[in-house]
Amino acid sequence: MTTDPPGWRHQPSSVRDFTSRSAGVTPGHIRERRDCLASTCGTRHPLGFVVTTTNGELDDPRSTGAAASGTSHNRSASHLLSVIVPVYNERNTLPELLERVRAQSLSWNGLGVSLEIIVVDDCSNDGGVDFLIGEAGQSTLADVHVLRHARNRGKGAAIRTGLERVTGDVVLIQDADLEYNPDDYAALIAPILAGQARVVYGSRFLALGPLGRPTGMHPTNWVANKILSWTASILFLRSITDEATCYKVFATSVLPTLNLRCERFEFCPEVTSKVLRRGIQVLEVPISYHGRGGNEGKKIRWPDAFHAWFTLVRYWLRD
Repeated sequence: MTTDPPGWRHQPSSVRDFTSRSAGVTPGHIRERRDCLASTCGTRHPLGFVVTTTNGELDDPRSTGAAASGTSHNRSASHLLSVIVPVYNERNTLPELLERVRAQSLSWNGLGVSLEIIVVDDCSNDGGVDFLIGEAGQSTLADVHVLRHARNRGKGAAIRTGLERVTGDVVLIQDADLEYNPDDYAALIAPILAGQARVVYGSRFLALGPLGRPTGMHPTNWVANKILSWTASILFLRSITDEATCYKVFATSVLPTLNLRCERFEFCPEVTSKVLRRGIQVLEVPISYHGRGGNEGKKIRWPDAFHAWFTLVRYWLRD
């Protein structure tokens, strides 16, 4: 990506498109991009990690104190973005994903936006998080904080574990694979920092038109995504183009009101239903996307799509 997305889609009573300039958000407010990202991703950065080690259900980040908060500190920062990365058997992609996240240089109104990166390991059995533990894990940099489930509980449970530990004023969900590009962070958080929205979704379809299919997305997945988005739009009378997107961003103050219960992939429909049911507007921002197939480790399957549909309807009927 070389430019910021040209527009956002807002979801008030009447749906309208507007550009960042008309919303009062200029590229200078967003960030200084790192054009050298492609070259740096091929080499390992000196990573610093903090891993708490307890014998309980999960590791407690608060037990290590403020020095191990998992925050990439910036003394001049005015905001803190908490990035939650749920992980299950992502050995081949997690190291590069974390490098891409750490490579982001975000700013707002001339002040830096610090990153708090929280990796939640949902009891992986491929050794994919082992590189976070050991000598590098004891580094005082504390760039990444690791929480570990003692048993496999599901993506939704991993996200909820991360949400309980965030300290930032903005929260973003990031899959551990490389389907979604952290270069989109600036455009995703800008509407919240500008006071234009409290919830932002990164839409894979917004810039493609009603029948556009993102790169690498299987036709059956396209159909499932469309059905879920149409269902959410019809139930809540709001135009949603990508209900199932991974990139969901929240003002942290929204989260305690949602009372999330999800365990698996139903996080997306549950949070969408509860946000819209409470009358909270969702703003969509176009993002880049490069899908992967089942042979590359993609875990979601057709039964999950049916479960997601029923979850949307369930929380539309009753919270």
